[in-house]
Amino acid sequence: MLSQNTNTVDIGFTHDDFAALLDKYDYHFSPGDIVAGTVFSLEPRGALIDIGAKTAAYIPIQEMSINRVDAPEEVLQSNETREFFILTDENEDGQLTLSIRRIEYMRAWERVRQLQTEDATVRSLVFATNRGGALVRIEGLRGFIPGSHISTRKPKEDLVGEELPLKFLEVDEDRNRLVLSHRRALVERKMNRLEVGEVVVGSVRGIKPYGAFIDIGGVSGLLHISEISHDHIDTPHSVFNVNDELKVMIIDLDAERGRISLSTKQLEPEPGDMINNRDQVYDKAEEMAQKYREKMLAQQEGVNPESQEEGIEEEEFVSATEE
Repeated sequence: MLSQNTNTVDIGFTHDDFAALLDKYDYHFSPGDIVAGTVFSLEPRGALIDIGAKTAAYIPIQEMSINRVDAPEEVLQSNETREFFILTDENEDGQLTLSIRRIEYMRAWERVRQLQTEDATVRSLVFATNRGGALVRIEGLRGFIPGSHISTRKPKEDLVGEELPLKFLEVDEDRNRLVLSHRRALVERKMNRLEVGEVVVGSVRGIKPYGAFIDIGGVSGLLHISEISHDHIDTPHSVFNVNDELKVMIIDLDAERGRISLSTKQLEPEPGDMINNRDQVYDKAEEMAQKYREKMLAQQEGVNPESQEEGIEEEEFVSATEE
């Protein structure tokens, strides 16, 4: 009689070993990670998302978009797979909190920085105004237009709902500051059709001790007191009144700062004509402008003897144009 030998193989692998192995190769999620997830269930004020964790993660409705969301169905659909940002670590129930808004927020700042680098002009609707200026949204981010950079004769309150062209002044994600300029966008557009040495007709928009602001086709240029006449002037108020129409010559276009510098001094046939014989200045404006352009051309081809005599200090110019 043959006896049968039954060999028992000891694999040396217990249930506890298996559980430990599962833990070892389980996914580990940390706040700040961006993961793929599938919508498992839509809830009244949020949604459950399967991201491969032991427990379905949760995204509250306020984290579903950078914009206002009234119902989860506006953003998510059942069984949809997309990226999610892990907002918080596991709670006591082992559940992670997710966000789509944070991803949109990061990508919006990235896009805005790119637009600023490109010196792009963007357009946006004004959704609110306050004492300091107007509020807009760029790529979903809230932006602010200071009152000094709104170039319109309308009251600020009437701008709500109006679309404005805008240039970037400040993009600072760390401080959550997005500041824009309507004035610079208009000046740049206007500058594309203007040239230094060109004579234009404008009207006096405002008068300050340091000069007059002249409206030329919807944008404002500064006629500094030193560029009104060759004769000394105590105050621009002694020469101009608001709404006066006059001919001025463009002597500088600064697209980067959005500034137009003007002169009537360079149009005077004789020193003091802007004070004593203004009609003579206007009659001879084109002739004097041509002489100015010829002089500028000669200086560009040689040495400019007046390069050290330009009169407006930068600090004064900045304060002047920001009014």
